[in-house]
Amino acid sequence: MNLASLKALGAIVAATVPWVASAQLSANVGLTTNYKFRGQDQDASHHRAVKPALQGGFDYAFGDSGWYVGNWNSSVDWLPGNSLEMDFYGGYRFNAGGVDLDVGALTYAYPGNSAGNTTELYGAATYGPFTARYSHTVSRDYFGWAGAGASGRNTGYLNLAFAYEVLPRTTFKAALGYTRFAGGIRSQGVPDYVDYSLGASYDFGDGLALGAAVAGATKKGFFGDGNKARLIVNLTKTF
Repeated sequence: MNLASLKALGAIVAATVPWVASAQLSANVGLTTNYKFRGQDQDASHHRAVKPALQGGFDYAFGDSGWYVGNWNSSVDWLPGNSLEMDFYGGYRFNAGGVDLDVGALTYAYPGNSAGNTTELYGAATYGPFTARYSHTVSRDYFGWAGAGASGRNTGYLNLAFAYEVLPRTTFKAALGYTRFAGGIRSQGVPDYVDYSLGASYDFGDGLALGAAVAGATKKGFFGDGNKARLIVNLTKTF
């Protein structure tokens, strides 16, 4: 390696080291009385209102660059032969015109039954207490809804959320979501539906928070009791 190459390598290291040194790793763990995803119970025992799930993951932010990666996991019981959901995601956050923007990709993986594996691209915008997020399915199927030989690609999900601190350490939260099925799922007559969540959280400090919300979804008759409204309480700790 000649002198010019050494200088170039030195410049790359000098530029990279501060960026790596400023990277931030955080972790979270939580316990919830019921895990709902887009309004639907993630447990096959739809008749039970209390179905505890253990959850947690890691987030790694690459300094002030805006880039990040992460993993989140939860116990589940809706897919035969599988008891774990593992989410892997990565993206880029930035601010434009006073609006916080976030774009990335997320894969939901079920190690015991890959039929549920789903990958989505997402984009979110936050302005003050309001956040709008859209997720678009790019994998062939959407959580196994289409089934073998069919496609659920292009299924979309729009979520509008509001979070506002109404009292010291107490935040009011509300969200409304809309799932639009596509491809083989739509051809089976599966109806689009709306999900909702209304509740609050209390921050004890040091990363410990307690939350409670009523969550559910429409089209309960078609989806059985899986969309039934539930009172969900969760305790989370961030490190």
